[in-house]
Amino acid sequence: MNHRQVLLGKIADRNAIVAVAGLGYVGLPLAVEFAGAGFRVLGVDVDENKVRTLNAGGSYIDDVPAESVRRLVDAGMLSATCDYADLRVADAISICVPTPLRKTRDPDMSYINQAALSIAEICRPGMLIVLESTTYPGTTEELILPEITRDQLEVGEEVFVAYSPERIDPGNRQFSVRNTPKVVGGITENCTEVAQALYRAAVDTIIAISSPTAAEMVKLLENTFRAVNIGMVNEMALMCDKLDIDVWEVINAAATKPFGYMAFYPGPGLGGHCIPVDPHYLSWKLRTLDYNARFIELASEVNASMPLYVLDKITQALNDREKSVRGSQVLILGAAYKRDVDDVRESPALDIIGLLRQRGADVAYCDPYVPELRLDPETRLCGADYSATLLQSADCVVVVTDHSAFDWQEIAAHSCVIVDTRHVYNSSDGDHIIGL
Repeated sequence: MNHRQVLLGKIADRNAIVAVAGLGYVGLPLAVEFAGAGFRVLGVDVDENKVRTLNAGGSYIDDVPAESVRRLVDAGMLSATCDYADLRVADAISICVPTPLRKTRDPDMSYINQAALSIAEICRPGMLIVLESTTYPGTTEELILPEITRDQLEVGEEVFVAYSPERIDPGNRQFSVRNTPKVVGGITENCTEVAQALYRAAVDTIIAISSPTAAEMVKLLENTFRAVNIGMVNEMALMCDKLDIDVWEVINAAATKPFGYMAFYPGPGLGGHCIPVDPHYLSWKLRTLDYNARFIELASEVNASMPLYVLDKITQALNDREKSVRGSQVLILGAAYKRDVDDVRESPALDIIGLLRQRGADVAYCDPYVPELRLDPETRLCGADYSATLLQSADCVVVVTDHSAFDWQEIAAHSCVIVDTRHVYNSSDGDHIIGL
């Protein structure tokens, strides 16, 4: 049997059953896009609440409308399970499980390893396995491939293995799974061809490259580029502060150059899963090859220091008003890592709140997307209800996330002092506003 031709035929006819392992910020949008493209999709996740919500036609991710999920579930095109054994019926499986860092800043590959082991138990001839989770170069060939082929399945002929990096940007209304180009690299040419055919059904533009390792490096280059440039502009903000120069004026003027410059902007620190985490996968891999990724390490050092810099700004603002951090009421506006999302992974707000609490401040936060924060396994903090009274009661208001829902004029009018880390205000908006 020519398994490649059979699988390509199933994909073309939309008879292939597609499975998505991991139904988080990456997996759920992908599952919905595949189902909307006419495939029957089965999702798997260890989180029973996610599985229950999806099977009831609900969504737990803002970027995925509940009505879209409900329509697909009601049509029998989308369902979920907690049991990998149910994926035996699948013709293609996309792995979208988490890839966090350990406290030592080394990759935690446990989720990928478990997914690979579970899929190996049900893998059969004629199946496509694609890893999408961000990871270090070599993961697909070193961890996924040996498990998938352990029963002597011939890769490229009987089973097909590829890597295609996820490019989800939570909260981005312009670019979605469908219109964001998809990079695909297979173990063999046949693997790449089959993976291309699958993703072409759900994504407008497919970019085929030579190998899974190259595709893994593509994702790390994308996010390392951003991390290094953000680190550079954050250091520029520190230098401008020392020189008593408005960094925003400098950036905006530099951005008028029509070539050779791309504007990046300083902030309170890096957040989200990708940019603060992904470069460390590359740095870790290169350390195993006795190479020091100096740009990555330096950018990480600068970016990680920004919450401390914000703390210094808060301390200075309070001192100028003859107040100490200890005992002062500090209101944090925004806990999510970026505007108009509910994602708090690696959010600098967590570090800023922790630093303030360590120094004895009475900290409250307000975020329309985040009703509760887990500061550590034992500590939860409930969000405060936004009001003029809340602003007036604070000794210092700190803008950490510039959500569209916030009324910046009202905030400026009712706050005695504001530390603005997102440049929502100009220097002419009042002496009580302190920028980075």
